[in-house]
Amino acid sequence: MQKILGFMRKAIEDYGMIDENDKIAIGLSGGKDSITLLMGFKNLQRFYPKKFDIIAVSINPGFEFFDLNFLKETCKNLDVPFFCEDSHIKEIVFDIRNEKNPCSLCANLRRGILNSIAIREGCNKIALGHNEDDVLETFMLNLLYTGSISTFAPISYMDRSNITLIRPLIYAPEKYIRNFVKRNNIKVMNKSCPMDGVSKREDMKKMIKDLQLDIPHIRANLYGAIKRNIDGWK
Repeated sequence: MQKILGFMRKAIEDYGMIDENDKIAIGLSGGKDSITLLMGFKNLQRFYPKKFDIIAVSINPGFEFFDLNFLKETCKNLDVPFFCEDSHIKEIVFDIRNEKNPCSLCANLRRGILNSIAIREGCNKIALGHNEDDVLETFMLNLLYTGSISTFAPISYMDRSNITLIRPLIYAPEKYIRNFVKRNNIKVMNKSCPMDGVSKREDMKKMIKDLQLDIPHIRANLYGAIKRNIDGWK
């Protein structure tokens, strides 16, 4: 946990993610990243100099393996208020629209519901569990498929909802999160999305891993390019 907290605290302080008396809605999918983020925030509350409150918010997309009881129990054990909203995401994305590349639409629908719950519950910030690998993979996706040099920002303000979006795990490599969950025997929810393991993002993950064999410092180089050249990262 100390290593994870180190990554989180550096990101939080580098980008001013937490202010006094914040109320933060943590997006909880049940996967390793979101559960690690939730546990990290719960631990951070004990010693961080700025006081803040947290709640956990889950969106039921309608997939077969979504385990509401697991999420409830996880939050109960951590003493974190839990809110869950049912949705028609699966029906819209896969049945009605039959999207060939559904990840973007799915994420946008989730984000809209998450924003609504955060506003309803009086939160001023939303925290998402994107890790360092997500940053690099999104950068490569945008570069190769849209011709843009961009990735998501560590912190962004959404003026239409008056909510600030933060990503405190952006410095945490996925392997550290995976090891943290494994070594501590932390239960995570089974993957329920049919695109897991077969998306373009998985292709980027493999590409970066393969390139790393010939260019050992490629991750650091990509991260450096992001921080030097992309607005919101400087």
